[in-house]
Amino acid sequence: MAETTQTTAATLTAAPITDLRIDGSAVDMLAALGSKATGVEITIVDYDTGIPGLPDQFPVGVVHGDEPRLVSVKAFADEWRTHPPFRIGQARALTLESFIALVNRQKEADSAIFCDSDWRKPAMTAVIDYHASDDDRDATEIGAGKHRVHYAFPLSEEWKGWIKGDGVPMSQQDFAEMIEDRIGDLVAPEDAWAARAERDFQTRIANPAQMLTLSRGLEVNVEARVKESKVLQSGEGSLVFEETHKDSSGAAIKVPGLFMLRIAPFFMGDPVEIPVRLRYRVRAGAIIWIYQIYRPDQSITEAVRAAMQDVRAKTELPVFEGAPEMLADGKPVTGFTGA
Repeated sequence: MAETTQTTAATLTAAPITDLRIDGSAVDMLAALGSKATGVEITIVDYDTGIPGLPDQFPVGVVHGDEPRLVSVKAFADEWRTHPPFRIGQARALTLESFIALVNRQKEADSAIFCDSDWRKPAMTAVIDYHASDDDRDATEIGAGKHRVHYAFPLSEEWKGWIKGDGVPMSQQDFAEMIEDRIGDLVAPEDAWAARAERDFQTRIANPAQMLTLSRGLEVNVEARVKESKVLQSGEGSLVFEETHKDSSGAAIKVPGLFMLRIAPFFMGDPVEIPVRLRYRVRAGAIIWIYQIYRPDQSITEAVRAAMQDVRAKTELPVFEGAPEMLADGKPVTGFTGA
């Protein structure tokens, strides 16, 4: 049986094909089979039309078969990338110094910085891949706006502590504890500043030592007397009382109406001097203290503007008050809320 199989194989192999005839119907059948052949072919499309943002050539996949079509090969190619096609994302800096360092590390010729100067939530954003200026604009090199560095001006613990107690009535004990805990935030103003403040506020400014003395104990004796008596046209009487506050020795009390803070509004930022009003009330024989920070919005705004000048000088980039026209994902802004 083995010999027969070998002989037959040899015979078949040696037999020549002398003739192959394909009639018209066979040709049609082969053509139909060829049109139904499946597979994907990658071809290069020439697209040199000068449309901004499109390359002169790009690859596409051609799918053969019953439903021939073109498909994108980008998703498949991206799976094999060794690095991203471009820089995208937003770094977050916790200090102004780090913001400047990050911007200088990544900046390009067309980078720009935008600042939201709202004192309630100031922020600064550097758009690394921003558009070129009108003077040297290249229509094929429009910035995507997706590579950014953000600094949100985080508030310092000192500022948050003083803001928390702003306008809140305090007992003598609470006031004493607060002053002793934060005595390092108080400063004696310079003579020129003190003279100007006393003129504008019509009160005296307390230095840190005087604030400690006030916080450690103040005995107030309240005296009330009739200052004026009037008879109205209706026949009714009107009494006006005058209340005076004296210390334990009987001398009139003169409490300074102002003291000065020197703190940094922002974490790791530069300190600024901030005036604070000081008031007291006597209720049921007990002293109630109240302090009010003078124009906190002004202090924050001045600190933000100083930071803008610092960033402009150290990065050599333009700084604008406002927001870019695109969001961090590159999509255009459609409202008025900014980036």
